Amino acid sequence: MKTIDKVKLPSTRSYETKRQSIYDIAINNLGGKPISLSEFKGNKILFVNVASKCGFTKQYKELQSLSDKYKEELVIIGSPCNQFGKQEPGNASQIQEFCELNFGVTFLLTEKIDVKGSKQHPLYKWLTSKDLNGKKNSSVKWNFQKYLVDDKGDFIDYYFSITKPMSSKISKHL
Repeated sequence: MKTIDKVKLPSTRSYETKRQSIYDIAINNLGGKPISLSEFKGNKILFVNVASKCGFTKQYKELQSLSDKYKEELVIIGSPCNQFGKQEPGNASQIQEFCELNFGVTFLLTEKIDVKGSKQHPLYKWLTSKDLNGKKNSSVKWNFQKYLVDDKGDFIDYYFSITKPMSSKISKHL
């Protein structure tokens, strides 16, 4: 019986490029200090682009209720944005005061950012790109669009502005 030399064949395993983790994205709070998103590992995160002069602004109250109800497992992060109808014209202190006085907001607010276009913040690039989040492409259509990330930093889904924060579409994941 003849022995056949073993020939090393190229591997057929596919290698995935490691996706960027949401926890590696740099963003500042409304006061300009860095937020370490990695501090929120173990919690789900709901990201919402917010504005104080929008028809959906009353959702601040529901976002705060959601934050209070699920405070052990959910972190809400609001990102002020002035790209939709110029409905967030205020500066950081005006935004903070408006949110606290009118809605009792205690959840985290980021610096004012762009959520679409050529100056889109890296956070929203990750949230809206399947290549980065590994799940879905989307575009931010208006203020108060919501993006949910699980406790391991994996993208779950997004919800248009008309989806109320206390909706079962969101709470079923909590």
